[in-house]
Amino acid sequence: MRKLYRSTTARVLGGVCGGLGDFLGIDPTLIRLAWAFLGLTGAGLLFYLVAWVIIPEEPAT
Repeated sequence: MRKLYRSTTARVLGGVCGGLGDFLGIDPTLIRLAWAFLGLTGAGLLFYLVAWVIIPEEPAT
């Protein structure tokens, strides 16, 4: 079973997009573009901050 974590390796700001990319199996750049588009609507920043708080950081291996 896969779990959603904030990435510690594919991180630009908080690791949310990198973690989502790993979880969904797609390039994190596509996730970042989607967040940027949501940011233009005003909700993106709020969603990102909530995700940053809720999603745990990837455990060290």
